[in-house]
Amino acid sequence: MTDAAFKIETRDIVVDEVFPHSAEVVWRALTDGRLMSRWMMEPTGFEAVVGNRFTFKTKPAGAWDGTIRCEVLVVRPMECFAYAWRGGDSGNVGYGSLLDTVVTWTLSPAAGGTRVRVVHSGFVTPKNDTAFENMSQGWKAVVPRLIDTIGTLH
Repeated sequence: MTDAAFKIETRDIVVDEVFPHSAEVVWRALTDGRLMSRWMMEPTGFEAVVGNRFTFKTKPAGAWDGTIRCEVLVVRPMECFAYAWRGGDSGNVGYGSLLDTVVTWTLSPAAGGTRVRVVHSGFVTPKNDTAFENMSQGWKAVVPRLIDTIGTLH
């Protein structure tokens, strides 16, 4: 067999927007658990510290209890915030299948504010296709809620 026979294909979700806000206020909304619960989900045990483990809870499916297990991987204030996003169960097909991905938020200066790029990477095809489709739509809804939440902080 060739190496190509063992190659794992992955897909990434990318949302790239310019927010009309400073990097400091965007960073605060990304790294404050109370604010995060307003635009995404309520985290349990969250701290923006590398190595910190926290969870989100969503709709269970099959053998999966709906817990998303996260670990903070990168914290570079006003630049980059990344965390592992793991969930699902190997016995599930479709929604709730085993998922081991990374969410990375990158901030950079832009005319009129801050460019915010979120990349949710590592969706393995075809087993994570349902999660990829659902979360592609989900991130498109989450980012506007993040912008709205930031707008209330001034």
